[in-house]
Amino acid sequence: MKLLKELQKLKAVPFTHSELLSLLHKYKNPNDKIKNMVIQGEIIRIKKGLYVTSNLFRENTVSLELLANTLYGPSYISLEWALSHYGLIPERVYEVSSITTKMAKHYNTPLGQFSYTKGNKSLYPIGIVLQTNSDNTSYMIASKEKALCDKLVYTPNLGITSQKAMREYLEEDLRIDLDSLTELNLQTIEQCVQSGYKTKLLMILYKVLQDLKKAQS
Repeated sequence: MKLLKELQKLKAVPFTHSELLSLLHKYKNPNDKIKNMVIQGEIIRIKKGLYVTSNLFRENTVSLELLANTLYGPSYISLEWALSHYGLIPERVYEVSSITTKMAKHYNTPLGQFSYTKGNKSLYPIGIVLQTNSDNTSYMIASKEKALCDKLVYTPNLGITSQKAMREYLEEDLRIDLDSLTELNLQTIEQCVQSGYKTKLLMILYKVLQDLKKAQS
């Protein structure tokens, strides 16, 4: 009964093997107990050393964004998942996409698929924001502007060299409503340009967004 209460306290927050061992210190073979808890469906093994409680012990669903931050880091949510999160692209996204300072990685877990793209060091820290879930857990995600910049710079062989090509890519490939881009903060885009990574590409984006804002005013 005490263990049940301790599991309920963990709620929807991912926890490590070490944290779980601390709850099982009175068991003679705690690792065997952990294996049995996984088999019984009391906890879910995400990867070696990382778990979440099953829905038997929590009211809220596990935040996939928080899980992505915890699963492999340092990292932040970006690319297609962030663009969909903000409603900039219409398609539903099934893989949680992130940028990391480490090597690229992919995980297929019981709760879904998670991909990590290695980011440029100078561009990485720009435009990361903290968002809070309804259960007061928080996760790091790219701002709208940074997610769009990330999508451009980390898409291989994009080949955009003009404003016309940029507008076509945004409208036809990403299917973004250009009117929604008038709300973006140009200062964040400018910071990304100043990072020195794929400057020409990001400068084309900056000019397109600048023209969109002028046209609306």
